[in-house]
Amino acid sequence: MFGKNVMKGLLALSPIIVLLVIYLVGSIVAGDFYRIPIAVAFVVASVYALTITRGNTLNERIDCFSRGAADTRIMYMVWIFVLAGAFAAVAKEMGAVDATVNFTLHFIPSNYLPAGIFVAACFISMSIGTSVGTIVALTPVVTQLAAQIDCSVAWLVAIVVGGAFFGDNLSFISDTTIMATQTQGCSMRSKFRSNIRLVMPAAIVTLLLYAFSGASFADVTSTEVSFADFIKVIPYLVVIVAALFGVNVLLVLVAGTLVAGIIGLSCGNIDVIGFFTACGTGISSMCELIIVTMLAGGLLEIVRVNGGIDFLIRIVTLRIRSRRVAEASICLLTSLANLCTANNTIAILTVGAISRDISQKFGIAPRRAASLLDTTSCFMQGVLPYGAQLLMASGLASVSPLEIIPNLYYPMCVGLALVISIIIQRPRS
Repeated sequence: MFGKNVMKGLLALSPIIVLLVIYLVGSIVAGDFYRIPIAVAFVVASVYALTITRGNTLNERIDCFSRGAADTRIMYMVWIFVLAGAFAAVAKEMGAVDATVNFTLHFIPSNYLPAGIFVAACFISMSIGTSVGTIVALTPVVTQLAAQIDCSVAWLVAIVVGGAFFGDNLSFISDTTIMATQTQGCSMRSKFRSNIRLVMPAAIVTLLLYAFSGASFADVTSTEVSFADFIKVIPYLVVIVAALFGVNVLLVLVAGTLVAGIIGLSCGNIDVIGFFTACGTGISSMCELIIVTMLAGGLLEIVRVNGGIDFLIRIVTLRIRSRRVAEASICLLTSLANLCTANNTIAILTVGAISRDISQKFGIAPRRAASLLDTTSCFMQGVLPYGAQLLMASGLASVSPLEIIPNLYYPMCVGLALVISIIIQRPRS
């Protein structure tokens, strides 16, 4: 019976394995990250998932897949993608990106440019509590900046993504922080104090790496800025300031798009037809991203219904004997749930109850458990090629997620910090 349960669990998880083999292994073997489109990998894995599902008619299986694809969280992300595409395209068309690049090169010393971008991403994401919002605001800027200073687009985008996850992990208004503290029964303040001691060393190491790597840009000349440049930067300022005040990200993007359009019309950079054309171009650029997001939602719903996530929880918690193993199990459970859901908030919700039981049994403080949950989910989401954040960043920058991942210094440092923290049992709560 146990053998049958194992086989059933592995079968339920096999669509994820098929996806990873086709996309990751296939791309590595081909030696080109563009040879196998991620949308095709998801289609193949989704068809396979529908095929192996038993006990339901084909229509019932498709209904289950469709429920996952049209989940409210998925549709919310689709709205963000649509509006982000429109905002990015209109801002670029009216000159906001070029103007922001000029300001960046003018005010930030060129040899500290990567470090400056990382600090800016950390501050913005911690203030607004969302990694996606930070990526939307900064990725178009650094994409254009990469062309100005002749460096890798994927590298600068990775700096933004890393800083975005720093703030998402620590912010008091982040959904992952709220979910972690609620499931573990601790205050946000106590979780923050435990969390900051865990991730700050990783952030400092990352900042030093960027400060050192920026030395190669020491010969980049500072650009001149004008009042017209300042006017064109206003759409980004609107987006950042509105987000800092807690305005809904959808309203922020609508406001940013309208402000960019009004300024563009006033300065003569675009006309009304050009505004609508830019919106359409930006939305069209997000089509593949939207399709992948919906396919991921449907695929992962099939995995959940077939018992794949429950199987992972049972296997991981089978042989826990010590506090270290208990903490490692919490991290492993969160990582596996994140791998299967591609959503760090849902991953925390999925394993929150069992993590609380484990922490109570082995004397792990609630704030420590919440910190482990949140930090692990941000680390895993940060290196997941089909996670919303990397898909958004790659879509805006027109690069493959697999090109960004090797440059994600901060998430990798966080992963190392987690391992060390569990081994040495510090910081203690």
